[in-house]
Amino acid sequence: MADTLPPLDGIRGVLFDLDGVLTPTTDVHMAAWARLFEPYLAAHRVEPYTQQDYFDFIDGKPRYDGVRSMLAARGIDVPDGTPTDDPSADTVCGLGNRKNETVSRVLEEEGVAPYPGSILFLDAITRAGLQVAVVSSSRNAPAVLDAAGIADRFTVVVDGMVAAAEGLPGKPAPDTYLHAAKLLGLTAADCAVVEDAYSGVQAGRTGHFGLVLGVDRGAGARQLLDSGADLVVDDLQDMLPLTSYPAGARS
Repeated sequence: MADTLPPLDGIRGVLFDLDGVLTPTTDVHMAAWARLFEPYLAAHRVEPYTQQDYFDFIDGKPRYDGVRSMLAARGIDVPDGTPTDDPSADTVCGLGNRKNETVSRVLEEEGVAPYPGSILFLDAITRAGLQVAVVSSSRNAPAVLDAAGIADRFTVVVDGMVAAAEGLPGKPAPDTYLHAAKLLGLTAADCAVVEDAYSGVQAGRTGHFGLVLGVDRGAGARQLLDSGADLVVDDLQDMLPLTSYPAGARS
């Protein structure tokens, strides 16, 4: 964590990534990607899949972009297919759909709880009058928010489905974050982006947001800073003593 963290002076809105920032669903996604790519890459007799591959090629990107990036990193070329492809199909979309089946099953069977520190931070900034939104590459964002019991906290959610409908490129392009700021009636300079993925941090920096806050859930503080974060914390609760926003239960 950085030694000193400035308060959110001048910030009127906070745009949260979901997986790994508000909820620990990054672990679910990481396990699902490993379950997909470990046997798939082994069958193609290329370099084995590792956890670092997740951070380097997949984390924070729209599902099918993650598949493309991972396959390209191993020199594997398959047809794109279409989003309606069966999960058994050997296409970009088929592989992405196969991974999504695993995530959906885990969420349904096990549910998910939000990070306590993230909720404390969310409570504090909303009580102080800041606007909030969720910006996620996942098409599962509404289901995750519902499962975590925090769907009612966000009137603006820009997820993979919204991005597809609006024709917005995914992270590391800044478009989804810019769209969320616009829906809040704010400019990029008015908003802080909160991210745990290299691609999301890059989106915040490229979009010239007022603050890019990294949360290190395993990607590495140095790497997040190198990707463009203004500062990095281990948990959003770490922000509370360094801002003017009081901690406490939601009012």
